[in-house]
Amino acid sequence: MTQMDVNDLRGCKVLFSGFHAPQIGVIEAFHNAVLTLDDRGTIVSIDANGDPSGAIRLPKDWLLIPGLVDLHVHAPQYAQLGTALDVPLEDWLQTYTFPLEARFSDLTYAEHVYSTLIDDMLAIGTTTALHFATVHVPATQRLAEICLAKGQRALVGKVAMDDPDQCPEDCRDASAQAAIEGTRAVIDHINTLPDNDGMVFPVITPRFIPSCTDACLKGLGQLAGETGAHVQSHVSESDWQHGYVQNRCGCSDAESFERFGLMRGNAVFAHGTHLSDTDMDLMVAHGAAVAHCPLSNAYFAGAVFPLRRALDKGLHVGFGSDISGGPSGSIWETARMGISAARMRETGVQAQIASEIRGTKDRRIDFREAFFLATRGGGQALGLPVGAFEPGMKFDAIAIDPTRRDGTVRIWPEDTPQNLGDLLLEKLLYTVSKPNIACVWTDAINRLK
Repeated sequence: MTQMDVNDLRGCKVLFSGFHAPQIGVIEAFHNAVLTLDDRGTIVSIDANGDPSGAIRLPKDWLLIPGLVDLHVHAPQYAQLGTALDVPLEDWLQTYTFPLEARFSDLTYAEHVYSTLIDDMLAIGTTTALHFATVHVPATQRLAEICLAKGQRALVGKVAMDDPDQCPEDCRDASAQAAIEGTRAVIDHINTLPDNDGMVFPVITPRFIPSCTDACLKGLGQLAGETGAHVQSHVSESDWQHGYVQNRCGCSDAESFERFGLMRGNAVFAHGTHLSDTDMDLMVAHGAAVAHCPLSNAYFAGAVFPLRRALDKGLHVGFGSDISGGPSGSIWETARMGISAARMRETGVQAQIASEIRGTKDRRIDFREAFFLATRGGGQALGLPVGAFEPGMKFDAIAIDPTRRDGTVRIWPEDTPQNLGDLLLEKLLYTVSKPNIACVWTDAINRLK
C-alpha cells in the first residue's frame, strides 16, 4: 500500500473493515470485506467474502464508516460560532447575526470564512452539507466554488429575505423580484460550474416565513417548480416564529410552505420542534424532511423535537449542526446530543412530577438510530446516493484510526469486533474526535491531503 493508493481509490478494489446503517436501527459490520469502485468513485460491488487479490489493503486498525451528512449549516455564521447564545432567537438574529451576514458583501471576507469552514468540516468527517449562505449573490457563488474545489458534496443556497419589517436594510434583498432573480442567478451558476459532476447543487432558500414577503415566497415556489431545485428553510422552530406565522398566515409553517409551492420532495426544513401531527403528515405526503438540530434547539427552540414520533410517521429526518445556533459544527456532537434529547423527552426532566407521568413516553433513540440519521438518513432526506456502502452509492467515507494517542478513542485488548459487535461502533460514535480521523473521501478521493 502506498500513500497515493489511499488518496485516490477510484477504479480500485479495497479491503476494509467498518460499519454502515443501510436502514434505521440496522447496523451492518464488515470485516475484511472487498469493495470495488468505478472510475468516478461510485461503489460497484461489496462482498463480505470477496477475493482480496489486487485489493488495496488499508491499515489494519482503520475502521471505515460512511461520511457524515449535515442538513443545516449557516455557513457565514461560522465566524460567530460559540458566541451570543444567551439571548432569544429574534434578538440573536437582529443584534448579532444579521450584522455579521451583512459583512459578506465583502468577497475577500466571505472567501476566508467559507474556506476555513469547509476545511474544518471535512476534517471532522462531514462529507455532505446543506448550506445557507447570505443574500449576496457573488459570495454565495464563491461558496459553491469553494465546496467544489475542496471536495465537499454540498447544496448551496442564496438566502432570500426581503421583508423590510423584519430584515435590516444592509442584509436584505431589495425586493421580492431581486430575491428571486438572485436565486436564479445562483442556480444557473452552480449548474454550469465546470467539472461539477454531482458534487455541488443549488438550493432555493427562503430564510423563513417571517423574513419573506408573500410575493417572494410565491415566486420562489414557482422557481422550485420550474427548476426542480432543492428547497430549504426553517419550520416551526420557536414559540416566537411559530406564533408569528400563525398570526400572519392563519395557518402553520408547514401549511404555509405548501400554499407557496415550497413543500416538496427533497425539501429540508430545519428544527420542527413545534410541528403538529398534521404538519408532519403533510410533510410525509410531500416527501419533505426535517433537519433535526438538537444542539441549537436547546438554546433557541423552547422545546424538544418529537423525533420518535416523526420517525414512526415515516418522516425523513437527518441531523443538522445549525452553525451557529448550535455551538458546535460537529455532527458527532450533534448525534450525541440527539440521543440525550430523545432520552430526556421520553423520561421528562422535572423531578417533582411523578415518574410515571413525567415524560412524553415517546421512545428514545439509541446509537444505532443516531448513526443512521448522521449518515444514510441525511442522504435520504436530500435524495442523494450517499450514507451507506451499497452498489450505486458514492464512496464518501471516513477512515477512523482508534489507535492514535492524540485521539480520544481508547480500544482495550478485549474490544474486538468479535467481542463487541456493533458496540464497537457505539464506542466510536461517543468518543471519536478530530485526531482519530485518518482519511476523508468523497468520490473516493481523500480530501485531507
